[in-house]
Amino acid sequence: MSYSSEKPGSVFQHSSAAGLCIIDVRTAAEVRAKSLPGAIHIPLQEITVETVQQAIQAQNTPPDKVYFLCQSGRRAEIAGKQLDGQITPALVIVEGGIQAVERSHPDLVLSQGNAISIERQVRIAAGSLVLLGVIAGVLVHSAWLALSGFVGAGLIFAGITDSCAMGLLLARMPWNK
Repeated sequence: MSYSSEKPGSVFQHSSAAGLCIIDVRTAAEVRAKSLPGAIHIPLQEITVETVQQAIQAQNTPPDKVYFLCQSGRRAEIAGKQLDGQITPALVIVEGGIQAVERSHPDLVLSQGNAISIERQVRIAAGSLVLLGVIAGVLVHSAWLALSGFVGAGLIFAGITDSCAMGLLLARMPWNK
């Protein structure tokens, strides 16, 4: 069985998340800032067949579908690929993530703060490292330019493979727990 994706309008036809098995794969900080009441929080780095099956078993009635939700849809898709064919209910990615849910059903999303998303944290860290490498390369020693090259190569690799080591590392940082 393969995973599919649905737009928030079709997932939340009755303007409610009640009765749906929604697993939010964002970091704890992101969930604290913006959440969907009733969603089960399992960060992407903790998603396993066992954790999802436990979440399904905790439901009052076994769901026909398990919906994965993240910030924009990308991490939910990774979770879907990771669990594809390994659990009984159909896996569905909520297209556009919590951002799309908030645009189409703003009454469903609880906003409590402004956490910085993992994607933004990656951009901040990568930009800072590139700038540091250039400045240190000019002022200290030209070998520091290798830092900028290394970060650039990492970004190219992330773009080609659609996986980001810096993002995975940042997701494990204490401020994202």
